[in-house]
Amino acid sequence: MPPNPLPPIAGREAALQALMQQDTPVILPRTARKLEDIRSSFACALHMHQPTIPAGAQGELISHLQYMLEHPDEGDNHNAEPFAQCYRRLAELIPQLIGEGCDPRIMLDYSGNLLWGFEQMGRSDILDALRFLATDPAVQPHVEWLGTFWSHAVAPSTPIPDLKLQILAWQHHFAALFGDAALQRVKGFSPPEMALPNHPDTLYELVKALRECGYRWLLVQEHSVENPDGSGLRQEQKYGPNQLLARNSRGEEVSITALIKTQGSDTKLVGQMQPCYEALGLGRQVLGAATVPAIVAQIADGENGGVMMNEFPSAFLQAHQRIAGAWGGGSIGGTVAINGTEYLELLKAAGVQPEAFPPVQAVGQQRLWQEVGGASTPDAVAAAIARLQASDPGFTMAGASWTNNLSWVEGYANVLEPMNQLSAQFHQVFDPQVVADPAVTSTEPYQQALLHLLLLETSCFRYWGQGTWTEYAREIQRRGVELVGSAAGLSGSSLPHGG
Repeated sequence: MPPNPLPPIAGREAALQALMQQDTPVILPRTARKLEDIRSSFACALHMHQPTIPAGAQGELISHLQYMLEHPDEGDNHNAEPFAQCYRRLAELIPQLIGEGCDPRIMLDYSGNLLWGFEQMGRSDILDALRFLATDPAVQPHVEWLGTFWSHAVAPSTPIPDLKLQILAWQHHFAALFGDAALQRVKGFSPPEMALPNHPDTLYELVKALRECGYRWLLVQEHSVENPDGSGLRQEQKYGPNQLLARNSRGEEVSITALIKTQGSDTKLVGQMQPCYEALGLGRQVLGAATVPAIVAQIADGENGGVMMNEFPSAFLQAHQRIAGAWGGGSIGGTVAINGTEYLELLKAAGVQPEAFPPVQAVGQQRLWQEVGGASTPDAVAAAIARLQASDPGFTMAGASWTNNLSWVEGYANVLEPMNQLSAQFHQVFDPQVVADPAVTSTEPYQQALLHLLLLETSCFRYWGQGTWTEYAREIQRRGVELVGSAAGLSGSSLPHGG
């Protein structure tokens, strides 16, 4: 098996965290929008991903998109090139709308796997299009990039020490492709599968890592959060900013702003630009001592399914042309397309601070803390969870996502246990080295091992069920154990086992 050229996923941790902690506005200087002129708004995001699989001609790691192109007669692989065109087409749609006098907006979420796949395949047409969308001054007010986990890991079932590694790996890769200035503008975060942890310690570490890595807000699915009293979100909360509170089992707290992705058939909603037409029926709403524009936020796969491949381009153009058209000024009665960071920076400039946003928490927290009762300790929280699960089989601390009909945990011990073991082995070997010398993260042994750890956490190895995909996971885990063992000067069988 030939060695894998490494994607740029580590080595600049301190520099990138310093870059991302700069708190100056990133969109406000580039937008002509005025909050007082906006009655309602809509924010659409496109999520793009293809997993990395050990399925090259000699077993090398390749993009699933490449595999589709090389095996067009399998399944729906004939869609590989239409998918590829979906990944680049906003570089055509946005300039077209700007040229027509429209003021379009779109948010983009591309996994690290996918970006690496474009590089591996030599798809400069796609990479050049994305570079234009990430760096050209003319499109910066119109296109917002969202951060995500590098390999599309599902946060609730990702080992806690790896949450920040996933975040940082994506930031490294994005900066390497498009520059530090482009990365510095990435302030929103899109969790893969909209999966939000509701175990207190996992959620706390996720939010803490996001804040440390410079993110100001994240997108969450409406049914994955609740009010502090355990009730569902009120109507106005679904169309405005909230403040997500995370409290761990030791009682420590951290928070981050959350925009709400409302429930619904994601692909059809975005593919047919339903958020635009929903926003037309909404108005300003009270937020603390101010009134602010309603925001309808939605995200969907940007390439998956006939609606997104075939209907979205014309629907996207039509929606923006309609709100710009005969009414002029870029809106129908004050309804505009907007991006998440733009919306929040406009609020802040108007004096509306995050402290005014309604507090929300991950679903199930009210029941948990009520059951804990007194002082919070890890033992007390674990005991409370056990009691709740014993009395109510439906109570879960496995998180919530936009695929709640699919468990990311049940039935996948053959993936999760090796994943947890590799994670534990990786950290037992490398964490002391990194503490002693942070430059270790720049070395090939560290980065090869990290690559396989991140890849093993890819959601697709569970989403697609047992069989070929779990075998892919098993092979990535086997190689990862060998790489960690080699770095430790041990054989794989001599490595300590993780819990």
